[in-house]
Amino acid sequence: MSVVPYKDLEAGKKTQVAQMFNSIAKRYDFLNHFLSAGVDIIWRKKAVKLLEKSNPQLILDIATGTGDFALETLRLKPKQVIGIDISEGMLEVGRQKIEKRGLSHLVQLQVGDSENIQFPDNHFDAITVAFGVRNFENLEKGLSEMHRVLKPGGRVVVLEFSKPQAFPMKQAYNFYFKHILPVFGKLISKDNAAYTYLPESVQAFPDGNDFLAIFRKIGFNQSEWHSLTFGISSIYTGTK
Repeated sequence: MSVVPYKDLEAGKKTQVAQMFNSIAKRYDFLNHFLSAGVDIIWRKKAVKLLEKSNPQLILDIATGTGDFALETLRLKPKQVIGIDISEGMLEVGRQKIEKRGLSHLVQLQVGDSENIQFPDNHFDAITVAFGVRNFENLEKGLSEMHRVLKPGGRVVVLEFSKPQAFPMKQAYNFYFKHILPVFGKLISKDNAAYTYLPESVQAFPDGNDFLAIFRKIGFNQSEWHSLTFGISSIYTGTK
């Protein structure tokens, strides 16, 4: 059974995740940077750097949220970045951010389902997703869709939370994730479930070599796993 934000609701994971992000959208950016002490910004920079040699011109950012990863990819000087997300609330915050920076001609955000991507086969030079694959209702279906719309030779970069294994980081991380993060998350976001769901979904996610195995099964080649900050986060890359 998949982990969901609102355990008392009968709605599926996708519907619940959209509802959760709509609920916390206006506080999401602040919480992201506050609860990670700003390290999430460094993680995104490292992930984008892995696309430099590919020189992608058309990029798809899946589960784009408020557009932070999409904006970070502009360092690669692409012609167009398209971000999709199931949360209209998150997208609206992202659009305002992009418009304020005068970048609407380069970055376009739209409602879209990662498991049913509304673009043709072999369309994008690169695909990025930050902290999103963990929220897929069907992980393999979402990854298959990414593979389908990626051009042959195209590159995908996935940034996602993972579980530290070494002492004492494992113990410190588990304590923070289970006891500190949910309290601050609830106080600031006003959503009782959102920051309880986060550690639960990370715990249930097949990270590290388990994720690479699924990645390869879908058909991604030259796949690699880069562990970040003592294993708190990971970057996975692959080509079609």
